[in-house]
Amino acid sequence: MNTEDEDIFTNNLKLAELIIEEGQKSQLDYIEARYIHLRAEGYTLRNGLILGGGVTQSDGIGIRVLHNGNLVFLSTANMKAESLRELVHQAKSMALASKRKNPIQFSEEKAVETKWSTPYQIKFKDIPVEQKQQYFIDMDKKLLQEFGEDLPNRTIMVNLSHELKYICTNEGSKVRSEIMQPIIHTFNTAMGKYGTEQRFFGIGGTGGWEWFEQQNIIQSVINDAKTMIKAAKFAEPMKLGKIDVIVSSEVAGIMAHENVGHPSEADRILGREGAQAGESFYIDLLKNGNLGEVQLGNPEVTIMEDPTIPGSSGYYLYDDECVKARPRTLIKDGMLNELLLNREFAYKFGLQSNAAARAETFEREPIVRMANTYFKPGSFTLEELAEDIKYGILMNSFTEWNIDDRRYQSKYVGLECYLIQNGEITEKMVRRPILELTTKGILGSVDGVSKSTGYSHGTCGKGDPGQGVPVWMGGGQVRMRGIQLGD
Repeated sequence: MNTEDEDIFTNNLKLAELIIEEGQKSQLDYIEARYIHLRAEGYTLRNGLILGGGVTQSDGIGIRVLHNGNLVFLSTANMKAESLRELVHQAKSMALASKRKNPIQFSEEKAVETKWSTPYQIKFKDIPVEQKQQYFIDMDKKLLQEFGEDLPNRTIMVNLSHELKYICTNEGSKVRSEIMQPIIHTFNTAMGKYGTEQRFFGIGGTGGWEWFEQQNIIQSVINDAKTMIKAAKFAEPMKLGKIDVIVSSEVAGIMAHENVGHPSEADRILGREGAQAGESFYIDLLKNGNLGEVQLGNPEVTIMEDPTIPGSSGYYLYDDECVKARPRTLIKDGMLNELLLNREFAYKFGLQSNAAARAETFEREPIVRMANTYFKPGSFTLEELAEDIKYGILMNSFTEWNIDDRRYQSKYVGLECYLIQNGEITEKMVRRPILELTTKGILGSVDGVSKSTGYSHGTCGKGDPGQGVPVWMGGGQVRMRGIQLGD
């Protein structure tokens, strides 16, 4: 931090602690203050021209009060002591005025006092604005030089955030964190034989300005555009019927996220998200069995959820309820194994929180969220996955997807896809094959996962008001048998 940011942050830490003191004086059962100092920088370019951009800085505090079985969330950007005291009293009044049929309780968790940070070398603000803008202008120039009229519409969107956060509670927890996060999206259009192809592509992680060079971001953007143009030019429609399918880490990742991660959210299972982001088909499964007793897929399927992957988009070491993060095994050897839990829903399930509470900003309440969801690697190489497929396809990327609000009926449309014949991945490209399956249909058809892995960036939306949080999705390449493909 520079001196100015450090002074602002340090002074406002005291205000967060003042909130806790006021809550204790008011004899609240539980009070939590979450202060965030955020510097956000963004740019949008279309065909090499900067359409907009700039830097914003915000400071604010979100508080949660749990009193008499009622949970209240309030937030403010007014960082004056008297205003914050009044916010505490307002929260208490709201809690006392509420009458819940089923009082809310939190799971008992160990109080912690710690700090953590994402590693970085160069702060975004230490690079001149003109230099950063020129980097992305040069990125577009390289796309134009490489592809010319084959890529007529090019959009680059960049977000650079530096977040300083402090959470404290009347239970004694004090967690201070610093997150430096770069994210870039491209939305490009390619001309092809049967019309156009479009692709929304994201790359994200944690780190400073050095991340762009270390991760070779320009080359990644070029490679993605190249495969989209190749699919637009050479992919042919085919009647495929029932065949074997290998999906890449990218496609497997979106399946892990949508078909397994979302239905594993405990608040969704118990209906809290029903009118907002949907429900979960898990509620029906858990009526007939407990965790560890419900089979969702073949034994080859293990799906992980892990916030602690270094450099990942969803990286954190403590969640927004000050619970220590750890890897979570959502499905183990085909069996439903673990749910995503915050303290409220952990208590309802008679379990401990597994640190799944996340909030997008100080203005949003912490709710149950994913971080990095993936198929656990297996023992195969890609060639070994393909070698005993007589007739099938390799789906390397997707262009669109959708899923119902119980996360059961899903559809994934391929982009870069290759025909597999007699154990060989050919150069023959298949245009937009449609993989339309239930969650059980996907997981029950898997019979092999590669040992190599890959991850894709995404922004996971949930809640009302909506919250988008950064995540990774991926893992190993996955082989599925006997899939009925549409076209």
